[in-house]
Amino acid sequence: MIDDVNCSSGRGRLHPQLCGAFCRRAAHHLVARAAPITVLLSLLGSLSGCTVGPEYRTPAPPATDTYAPTPLPERTASSPGAAGLGQQFATGGDLPAQWWTLFRCEPLDALIREALANSPNIAAASAALRQAGENLRAQAGSQLYPAIDAKLNATREKLNGATFGQPGLNRILSLYNASVIVSYKLDLFGGARHELESLGAQVDYQGFQLQGAYLALSANIVTAAVKEASLREQIDATERIVADEETQLGMLRKQFEFGGVGRVAVLSQETLLAQTRATLPPLRQSLDQTRHQLAVLAGKPPSDIGVPEFRLSMFTLPRTLPVSLPSSLVRQRPDILAADAVLHQASAQVGVATANMYPQITLSASYGPQSLTPAGMLKYADMIWNIGSGLTQPIFHGGQLTAQKRAAEAAFDQAKAQYRQTVLLAFEDVADTLRALDHDATGLAAQTEAWRAASSSLDLTRGQFRVGGVSYLSLLDAQRQYQQTVVNLTQAQAARYADTAALFQALGGGWWNDTTTSQTSQAAPAIRPQ
Repeated sequence: MIDDVNCSSGRGRLHPQLCGAFCRRAAHHLVARAAPITVLLSLLGSLSGCTVGPEYRTPAPPATDTYAPTPLPERTASSPGAAGLGQQFATGGDLPAQWWTLFRCEPLDALIREALANSPNIAAASAALRQAGENLRAQAGSQLYPAIDAKLNATREKLNGATFGQPGLNRILSLYNASVIVSYKLDLFGGARHELESLGAQVDYQGFQLQGAYLALSANIVTAAVKEASLREQIDATERIVADEETQLGMLRKQFEFGGVGRVAVLSQETLLAQTRATLPPLRQSLDQTRHQLAVLAGKPPSDIGVPEFRLSMFTLPRTLPVSLPSSLVRQRPDILAADAVLHQASAQVGVATANMYPQITLSASYGPQSLTPAGMLKYADMIWNIGSGLTQPIFHGGQLTAQKRAAEAAFDQAKAQYRQTVLLAFEDVADTLRALDHDATGLAAQTEAWRAASSSLDLTRGQFRVGGVSYLSLLDAQRQYQQTVVNLTQAQAARYADTAALFQALGGGWWNDTTTSQTSQAAPAIRPQ
């Protein structure tokens, strides 16, 4: 529900119609009596507390203290290897501002620092923030302070005496005037204040967009680095498998020459080798694309060779995963805060549209010399001045002002629904990543057991095949199973690192804990969770 009028004129809250009538009667009285300017300012100042329109309040967070319908385990499953460490969920924990340092990979840290300094997306978001700030300053200067202008006029004209009741008087003259003009629009009903409130919300929005750009850039780099490391591991494993299959093919060919195996066994091994080799070009293509992506994210052309190469062994899996409470998440995620700023802006626009339906009062004054010659303007006797005021009360605009107010209220309702949707999607994002981390750990443990079993099976089958204990089809099947488990194991290891980074991103990235004084952080707005 949106309140129409808030009146702080010392009488407490007034009914909207009473407040409007009181202010209109006061303004009409001042104009009708033509009171001196000092009395006008004094009385109008007493009415400056009448502010129509809503008072914005951030919506309350969802009434829940969990992200998923079932509770998370205290610790994930563990398995052998650096990527198999069990991770503990720390409910209510907090993230560091530079959350990527939790992976303890210095080349990654250096690349992100370089990207934050050179990224065009960051530069564009920072420029948009500066633009919004300057727009606010410009509007504040025009709304809060009188406008003072210097004016110089020089005209050459012919006077017609008939205008003054003297038909025979015709004269050509020059007229020079220099004056200082002061004008001020009184913000009796808060229209200007609501406009400044709207622009301030726009500054907040652009600030949170900048924070979102920081978070997206750092998260994309971490994800791309992990993907590159995974692809390198898959390529290395596939090349080792190719070498083993080439050795096996050589043995089969010798056995075929001595009649130990049939031609079918050799052809089958050649087919398997060709299929394995065929998996390498797509992997290398994905690796090249990921390398190009990392270079561009760092603000470099894809041809730049300065981007470090990443391996899974370079990363350390964080043992503790801080998980913010739902009530804290809505005050941390940049996208939620940006949606809140949009809602605040829409609320302020309702106030602007409401104030436009009330009287508008302006004050003006000018002072300066006027003369028939340029030299005459230096004489104080030729000084002229004027003081005036004006009142504009909307009476009939064909329903325009009422429709504009209803449109502003509809825009507010739209922004409120979009804010709720943003919050719901954020909660879904966190819930998905938390479950993914739990399933990743369980999946990696299973993949590790599958790899062990496939490796042992392949070694045993090879030995049996050498002595004729099993057929070649059994060996071929063992090779295929082992090849698949190697790829699956590498992908499962990479998923734990990638989904850990996804959780840190879903929780907002810890930007509110940034206390550095670097150039990058100074480009961000001075905003903190509410």
